[in-house]
Amino acid sequence: MKTFIVEDNPIILERLVSTLQELTPVQVVGSAADESHALAWLDDPGHDCELLIVDIFLKSGSGLGVLRRTGNHGPGRRVVLTNYATPDIRETCRALGADRVFDKSSELEELIAYCERVADGRDSGPGALS
Repeated sequence: MKTFIVEDNPIILERLVSTLQELTPVQVVGSAADESHALAWLDDPGHDCELLIVDIFLKSGSGLGVLRRTGNHGPGRRVVLTNYATPDIRETCRALGADRVFDKSSELEELIAYCERVADGRDSGPGALS
């Protein structure tokens, strides 16, 4: 499953890529540390991804801006991975088109399980657990 990650912390990005590629059928095809580079990559017709994983707070811009701009024409699945997975943030992300919201500190196993379910077709839409 081709995946694009928007994360500004290089250590978190490296660990996330390693974990996802080792434990799930995810192939990370690109990444960006800020909103403008993420949108440029996503808008390029030569780039393709099936899953977008976005952090909210970035070096510049916001993951919310990425969600807002990708809307219904973006990748098939959009998830948020953040340290700020409050009920308000979860609601805002869903309103902007996120399928799921995961907390970086406590829901990484749920993200891994989600990626596995999406890749093998067992998850056909937004889940009730996030």
